[in-house]
Amino acid sequence: MAFIELENISKVYGSKETKITALEDVNFSLNKNELVVILGPSGAGKTTLLNIIGGMDRPSSGKYFVDGKEVTSYNNAELAKFRREKIGFVFQFYNLMANLTAIENVSLATKKINNHLDPKKVLEDVGLGNRLKNFPGNLSGGEQQRVSIARALVKNPAILLCDEPTGALDSKTGKRIIELLKKLSHDANSAVVIVTHNANIALVADRVIRVSDGRIISDEKNENPMKVDDITW
Repeated sequence: MAFIELENISKVYGSKETKITALEDVNFSLNKNELVVILGPSGAGKTTLLNIIGGMDRPSSGKYFVDGKEVTSYNNAELAKFRREKIGFVFQFYNLMANLTAIENVSLATKKINNHLDPKKVLEDVGLGNRLKNFPGNLSGGEQQRVSIARALVKNPAILLCDEPTGALDSKTGKRIIELLKKLSHDANSAVVIVTHNANIALVADRVIRVSDGRIISDEKNENPMKVDDITW
């Protein structure tokens, strides 16, 4: 069995006249040390899929397994523990605490985590060793995003989920972030999933899953991923 397995996952909101099907009969698997891009237009179901993988939402039907354990059978307390211990989230708009420094923002994520990494070392790894005591308002957009990545990584997560992580960044900074995520997927023994509508990011991925109208329309291994510097933003 692969590290992550989704079997016949569907997600329906509302009922009868207001029924909206966000995901329909989704099946795929992911392994550790893979950089996977989930690609599709707005409203395709990408974020819903990401939220289910991250334990932020429950499917209406189907089964979801991580490391052989059925996440869809967890109660609320077990699901909270799963999110805390297994999942790292990187959001498009950072969600940093404005009144905390970079290292305080990252350290906050280590609460109740037994096997977390050293916050200072993680910030150094993302190139912010000289910005530890800066507040978010004194950091550039790219630096804030790297703090948010460090905050996710410090938990030492088995699964790193990134929702449009470069959507608010310029091309130079965006490429730097993708290069960092690609390196992490291969070096940190994690499954890294990036949800995006930017087709160029898919060119550097190990696998590309395309979603449309709540369904997976293709799932392809990229035999020759491009270098990040070679893609057009």
